[in-house]
Amino acid sequence: MIALMVAAAVGLFIGVLIASPTDTDTDTAVASLQEAEAKRDAAQVVELTALARSTAQQVKPVVAGLKAGLPNTDGGSASTAVTDKQLAVWKQIMVQQVERHKDTPSGSTATNVARNGLRNAVSQLSIALDTFAAARALPSGHQPPLFAVASRQRLLAVNDWSVAATQLDQINIDAGHGHQHVYLTDAPEGGASVGDGAPEGS
Repeated sequence: MIALMVAAAVGLFIGVLIASPTDTDTDTAVASLQEAEAKRDAAQVVELTALARSTAQQVKPVVAGLKAGLPNTDGGSASTAVTDKQLAVWKQIMVQQVERHKDTPSGSTATNVARNGLRNAVSQLSIALDTFAAARALPSGHQPPLFAVASRQRLLAVNDWSVAATQLDQINIDAGHGHQHVYLTDAPEGGASVGDGAPEGS
């Protein structure tokens, strides 16, 4: 009886050894997963940077147009009158860009931060435009409070984008692509970042 129990124990031990992966197998599997994740994230960085550049090119006229079309912070008149046609074009641009940024594939934490920041900035700019349009539809005496809100929303969008663009720059550096500066303005409005001055790709 004892002999049978010993034999069974030995057999079980041998079976576990055969079925269990060795440290080498485990290390190989982990390294393979890490390599696959690195490749996936590298591809996402390239795709996200291309998306950001395309979006920035499309929305810069909206950013600049809203600034010119909103009353000055001191209460003065807007420097440029916005036409219904311009407003319709801007709305179409923002609808398209909001839709483009809805897709949020999961990547590394650093890439996710940049992606979500860009998406939030686009959404904020779209809301600023909606507020601006709503203000224009009101009698002139009721417009100033909504124009003020639209101005703050626009500035928040620029700031949100600048934070995300700084993160995008960093993940490009980490991925070996060098500096990639994708900002919406050349001036640090409200403290927004505008890049570090390093040459592109350096």
